[in-house]
Amino acid sequence: MKFKVDHDLHIHSNISSCSHGEEQIPERMLRYAKENGFRKICLTDHFWDREAGRTDPWYEDQDFEHISAAKPLPQSDEVEFLFGCETELSHDLRIGVSKERYNDFDFIIIPTTHFHFRGFTVTEQDCESLKSRADAWVRRLDYLLSSDLPFHKIGIPHLTCGMISHKSGENIAVLREIPEKEMYRLFKQAAKVGVGIELNASVLDFSDDEAGMALLPYQIAKECGCKFYCGSDAHEVEHFSDVKAILERTVDRLSLTEGDKFTI
Repeated sequence: MKFKVDHDLHIHSNISSCSHGEEQIPERMLRYAKENGFRKICLTDHFWDREAGRTDPWYEDQDFEHISAAKPLPQSDEVEFLFGCETELSHDLRIGVSKERYNDFDFIIIPTTHFHFRGFTVTEQDCESLKSRADAWVRRLDYLLSSDLPFHKIGIPHLTCGMISHKSGENIAVLREIPEKEMYRLFKQAAKVGVGIELNASVLDFSDDEAGMALLPYQIAKECGCKFYCGSDAHEVEHFSDVKAILERTVDRLSLTEGDKFTI
């Protein structure tokens, strides 16, 4: 059976410092889910656990007390609304959720591609060239996959996003610097630990000319037995537009089935 785009496990509310839309609240997210026939959604506001140590100034106010202000989340008979978070992997390889917090979340997404936080998630040396960025992409994903995490409720978002590049649209050039053998090695490990690989609507809205390289990591991940989940990465209400169409196009291009779906 074809993979059903029936969920969105990566949504931000205006509690996140990067979201400024007054309408971007849980009640509006629930309406979006119903309008698109989604059975499950997850709130994943940006979070850094104070127990994880020092952080970037941007994250100082994004602690558990802050993001918990969104609870209790609205529920309905049609849609299950989960409470999650999006944290960080620092350049010195600290994950922004302590073990004591694992049970406080239904789902935790940990990006390895937030290269815009120079000095926090990556070093200046990591960003010197396309090759150094590709090396950092591999090194950071490798570390995450070898960590002691509850992978049954861990997702890795936007692995091919534009933030790995220095200039707009240069992310494809960075991906070309990553040897395919390294992608196979990493995605075999991802399948082994059972982590979810995100299909991110904001990343996968590319031109037909870019499709080959843009989808290659996901094709390799599928070949290696990885499981996938969907995420809009919406920060504003306007970002809900076309999410389902973009994700369904991606599912078709990858020929995904329900057997390829990650479930928490």
